[in-house]
Amino acid sequence: MKKNTNLRCVAAQTIEKVVEQGQSLSNVLPAAQKSVGEKDAALLQELCYGVLRTLPQLEWIVSKLMSRPMTGKQRAIHFLIMVGLYQLMFTRIPAHAALAETVDGAIALKRPQLKGLINGVLRTFQRQQEELMQQMNQGDQQYLHPKWLLTRLKQAWPTQWQQIVDANNQRPPMWLRVNRQHHSRDAWLNLLTESGKTAFPHPQHIDALRLETPCAVGQLPGFDQGWVTVQDASAQGCVALLDPQNGEKILDLCAAPGGKTTHIMEAAPQADVMAIDVDAQRLARISENLQRLGMKAEVKLGDGRTPAEWCGQTQFDRILLDAPCSATGVIRRHPDIKWLRRDRDIAELAALQQQILEAIWPHLKSGGTLLYATCSVLPEENHLQVSQFLKSHADARLVDTGNMAQPGIQVFPQAEGGDGFYYAKLIKA
Repeated sequence: MKKNTNLRCVAAQTIEKVVEQGQSLSNVLPAAQKSVGEKDAALLQELCYGVLRTLPQLEWIVSKLMSRPMTGKQRAIHFLIMVGLYQLMFTRIPAHAALAETVDGAIALKRPQLKGLINGVLRTFQRQQEELMQQMNQGDQQYLHPKWLLTRLKQAWPTQWQQIVDANNQRPPMWLRVNRQHHSRDAWLNLLTESGKTAFPHPQHIDALRLETPCAVGQLPGFDQGWVTVQDASAQGCVALLDPQNGEKILDLCAAPGGKTTHIMEAAPQADVMAIDVDAQRLARISENLQRLGMKAEVKLGDGRTPAEWCGQTQFDRILLDAPCSATGVIRRHPDIKWLRRDRDIAELAALQQQILEAIWPHLKSGGTLLYATCSVLPEENHLQVSQFLKSHADARLVDTGNMAQPGIQVFPQAEGGDGFYYAKLIKA
């Protein structure tokens, strides 16, 4: 472990990889955390997530305090200044410590000549903070979303867009799924209460509990024995609608990291489950989750557009298609989504979803159930997608989820509720 690593410098470099190079925060953060050591890993996570959550505000402030932006090889300094601003605005770190550590980040970035510039910008902000904050709350930057996404949300949900944006900007709650093969939800909740923690049952989803205060999984009773899993409440809604039964052949398509695969097997332990994903790295996570819970499923690498390659002519009683999507319903968990996605991605994702739906439908038995789900709040990926499919497939019937005018159920992210999610349940006639 490096003893002289400057945490603010590491944060700036990590954020630069996301914003400038389009890398996912969940891919780059673990290595960064290793470089700063266990003691500082949580603070590094807070700074990276925080800056990405509030990026438009920070960009706006930097533009007001600097006559021209830092470009090229100086770009890391731009993000270092943002890390400094974020600490002054949103953390309890004493201002003198935040300033000193951030200014020292210039040395770690091999730009010692820019220490004076960083110090000057941050001190100017301290003097002008009140005035700047008043100005800032008058423009679109107050919503902390890229312009293209705000436009889409306003068009799709004219009365709810602000509620969606507000929820996206919150810190996410920690939802748990109690493994009904070991305990009822109430029985496990008693164990949790005895350990000094408080949680609240979900009104609809029978296995779901929300922790009052998030904690490390090691503090949850029986986590290593598979008694409980961390999974958002809305994601848990998939299995209630899918309604898996023992003895059935069930496909979980686009299954990584395996939360829904294991939930299916908790609900129907004698089902024959196949889990497919196109990403080999994420596929390994399914196997890890199955192992912790002591379960066995057939886990395979495969592309949803070419099912014959991985299942031949097999037909399934039930299919859960958790389709690849914009992930606009889980922004509060992954604020980097706002800066990794582009407006043009939505049409491309909708086309991919359509291809997968078309390809997998022939592999559903007559009378079988297909649950189409996304963690998106955009109509092109959700009710418009399903509406088009129902029109072009006479043997597809919508049940339990909306009506033909507005097929499916759209859930919005809520501060103390689940993430943004969409479900449509189709039966093959």
